[in-house]
Amino acid sequence: MSRRLPDFPWDTLAAAKATAQAYPGGFIDLSVGTPVDPTPQVVRDALAAASDAHGYPQVWGTPDLREAISAWFARRRNAHGVDPDGVLPVVGSKEFVAWLPTILGLGPDDAVGFPEAAYPTYDVGARIAGARPVPAASTVQFGPSAPKLLWLNTPGNPTGQVLGVEHLAKVVRWARERGVIVASDECYSELDWREGVDDLTTPSILDDRVCAGDHTGLLSVYSLSKQSNMAGYRAAFVAGDRDLVQQLLAFRKHAGMIVPWPVQRALLAAVQDDAHVAEQKERYRRRRAMLKAALNESGWRTDYSDAGLYLWATKGQPCRATVDELAAKGILAAPGDFYGAAGAEHVRIALTASDEQITSAAQRLTSG
Repeated sequence: MSRRLPDFPWDTLAAAKATAQAYPGGFIDLSVGTPVDPTPQVVRDALAAASDAHGYPQVWGTPDLREAISAWFARRRNAHGVDPDGVLPVVGSKEFVAWLPTILGLGPDDAVGFPEAAYPTYDVGARIAGARPVPAASTVQFGPSAPKLLWLNTPGNPTGQVLGVEHLAKVVRWARERGVIVASDECYSELDWREGVDDLTTPSILDDRVCAGDHTGLLSVYSLSKQSNMAGYRAAFVAGDRDLVQQLLAFRKHAGMIVPWPVQRALLAAVQDDAHVAEQKERYRRRRAMLKAALNESGWRTDYSDAGLYLWATKGQPCRATVDELAAKGILAAPGDFYGAAGAEHVRIALTASDEQITSAAQRLTSG
């Protein structure tokens, strides 16, 4: 099995990290999008209240949790027809991405499509299943041989690109004509920085305007790690096609893939409370504005980066050279080649550092 998998990309950053850590002014890690702000009190209280978890939890999640997630889709994602029976909590979205091709029974004769610049786990999930990973910039690249599973990622990681309603609707039509399952990873959707959308999320594959309420062949994957600072909880969920979700549920029952009961209660509290999400979004808005201004002042170009926790930036040179230049300033960023050949001249710069560190990073970027 391990022979199917690529080398773990972060291991290649060891030298740059050592350089950055030796910087006299202190090390600033902007390479990994792990939240640094406190988990909201409403979530922590729910976790504590459920800490007497002596029995096994339900793999499917309790009805009130699934109903709350359905209501969240209606309230925040313009998806009003999500059936609570088509909702399933999962142990973090990365686990789900990695195992979905296997759970669907894909193998050597099947292709798994995903974005050309993409989080590595889409590729890894295909390899674990023994299927063929196919990065593509558009559905045209698949030609007459469509994949069995197509991953979308909107807002994209690493690029921050947002796929609009018309684009998503076109993909849905294309997929249904060919019997392709579409899974859309949407975990950054609450962090939309585009003008005029302050209180809206990015469009979902389940958005009424995209699929007219018909969720056949569609799955939306969502994580609370980013919007609610719950990365350590491993709290996520999938929703969409009821029949597909039931297939996933049956597999996960046998495999013991269960979200712990206290985490299910914390997840319920988080999806019912929009105030803490708005507060966290404002923190990231300030940090993003400061870093983006510093990059612009220093002659960088920022592409896409319309939503999410990253700036997809370039100096027009090989990404590893840029990583080394940043490391010399005590800043560690993720090289774009982590995410495929399309990122050869970009770096991904995360917003997930304290206000003090972001201020310091901006000063270092503009100091020459």
